[in-house]
Order: sequence, then C-alpha cells, then structure tokens
Amino acid sequence: MLAMNAWFALVMGFWSILYLLDAYAKTHQRYGQRYCEFKERNGFQVTMAQVRCYSTCLNHIFLRIGQWKPTLTRIWFTGGVWFGIIAMVSSIGLLTWTLVKSFSVEKKERVLTPVMPGVNLPLNQIVYYFSVLFVSGIFHELGHAVAAVREQVRVNGFGIFLLVIYPGAFVDLHTDHLHAVSAIRQLRIYCAGIWHNFVLVVTGVLVMSTLPTLLSPMYVTGTGVVLTDVVKNSPVFGAHGLQTGDYINALNGCPVNSIEDWSRCMGAIVYYPAPGYCMPIGKLQQMSHTIPLFVGYGGHPECCSNSSVSDLCFSYEIVSDANNKEKSYSCVEARPVTEQPRCQKNSDCLAARRTVCVHPFFRKEY
Repeated sequence: MLAMNAWFALVMGFWSILYLLDAYAKTHQRYGQRYCEFKERNGFQVTMAQVRCYSTCLNHIFLRIGQWKPTLTRIWFTGGVWFGIIAMVSSIGLLTWTLVKSFSVEKKERVLTPVMPGVNLPLNQIVYYFSVLFVSGIFHELGHAVAAVREQVRVNGFGIFLLVIYPGAFVDLHTDHLHAVSAIRQLRIYCAGIWHNFVLVVTGVLVMSTLPTLLSPMYVTGTGVVLTDVVKNSPVFGAHGLQTGDYINALNGCPVNSIEDWSRCMGAIVYYPAPGYCMPIGKLQQMSHTIPLFVGYGGHPECCSNSSVSDLCFSYEIVSDANNKEKSYSCVEARPVTEQPRCQKNSDCLAARRTVCVHPFFRKEY
C-alpha cells in the first residue's frame, strides 16, 4: 500500500510540475512566444495530465504502403473485417458467460481478470507492461492509417500521447471522406486496428516459441546446466555458495550435461558419502584464515567470514594418539582444495601422517 501511495504521489507531482512549467514558459516575457511557436511547429501539446505530439511527417509513408499491391491489400483488410466480426461475437459470448457466472450460486470461476498495476501486476514489471501497450497502440493506429489510404480516405496526421501513465497513439482521418465511402470500406478501416493487433500477437508468439531454435547457433548446449534458483537458507546459499546463473558441468566428479544428468548426480550425492580431499597439514595451516566457529546465515555453522566469496569451511580429523581424534575446522580457498586427490578418510591419502582428508562443512549441528 505504501508503494502504491508513493507511486501515486510521484505521478501526480510529475504532472503538476510539468503543467506549471508549461504555463510559466508560455507566459514568459522573453521566451514565451518562441516556446509557443516551437510547440505549434512540432505538434506538441501539454494539458493537465496529458502530453501529445502530432505530426504529418508519416503521411507519405502511409500513402506509399496503402497504394502498394491494391488487390493484395484489399484481401488483407477484408480478412480483418471477418476477424473483427468473429472477435466481436466471441467477446459478447465471453462477457455474457462471465456475467452469468458472477450471479451463479456455484463456485465462482474468474474468467476475465483485469490487470491492475501494483495489485496483480508487480510494480517492477510496469515498464514492460506499458511498453507493450505503447507498441500495440502504435501498431493499431498504423493499421487504421494504411487501411484509410487504401480506401481513399485522407489521413490528416498521426500522433502519440501520454495520459497520466498510459501511453498511446492516434490517427487523424478526414471525417467527411470517411462517411462518404461505402459500409464495407468503412469496416475495413475500423477493423484494421484490431486485425493488426492480432497479427502482432501471433507474430510475437511465433518468435517466442522459435527463439531457442533461432538463437541456438549462438549458444552451446548439452555441456552443463545453469542454476535458475538457489533455495534460501540452504547450505549452499550465500556469498560463498552457489548463485543464480552459475554454470555447472560436474557434481563431485559426476559429469552433468543435461537435467537428467543433474538428477542422477544429485541422487548419487544423497545415497553415497560425499568425498573429501587430501590436503597436506602444513599447506592447510598456511592457507587457513579461520575464525571461531559460529552459527551463520540460515542456522548453519561457519568458520569463514560472511564477506568471504571464494573461501569455504572444511572439517577434518587429527589423530593425537591411538584412541583420540580431534575435530578441527579450517577456512581456506575452495578451488585449490577441490583440485587435490579425493578421499573418504585420512588413511586414503598418501603420506597419511602429514596429510588429512578434509570435507566441506555443511552440517547444522556441531
């Protein structure tokens, strides 16, 4: 709620300041006339909570496209008429069914859901939402303009606007010319907007569905997996753990080339003991910058600083005598350790008296 209030205050403040600046510029003794001439020359108009820009510079483009292949464009816009009729009938049926459902005693099923920024549309996606609306509005009005030229209705100009936070476009047609043409030609003009929106949607769906294939030459596949999410508070979550977007091609020596390999290797980790790494005691102590063991983020024990990115806490056992084993912890850089020979216990390492088998320390209890 606070975020919505902040957005509302920001939008209202922006429009109030813009309106006051426009009023001040128009009444300025020295630059007021130049400002008004600039606005009129470029088709700018500023009103309360609205900015418009109107131009005739695209008229020659509309004329060229509208006069290209008359037979083909006639078939194209006639198809738009049939689509408009089908869409209108379908919309009436859907709205009627929704109305009946809303008064039904049965469990209400929401068929249509209005898009409400900040309610069911996250505010961090609002830029994408209004960008799509703006592109759709331009494409919609371009359809009207080209169809009007095709049906010999004069196009006076084309413009865009911003109303509060809603971006849109409009086309200015000669009203007398529009009323003078036949009903079917008027329908071609009226239905051209929604017809072009439908074509835009179909094009977008096709591009999105074929995008992996189209971009496949630019990427390498079948050589690993990419993490899309890391569970919060898990042992591998945090600064020195795994991050979203990390590329993984092996797990404990198990090669990972696909999602199926990932599942298989994860299963092996669960059912088989995790390997350790043979590290010389002297080198381990030289690399170590351990701090006292503490409960870190998510309730997991740590012996590394929270600011550490490349370091990891390892545990190992030192045998002091025949019957006494001392558990120790060491914070060292993870990569040099994982490049050492693997082991399960100290006796698996060569020169066992001067080498220990270290394991990544992820346990919750100590």
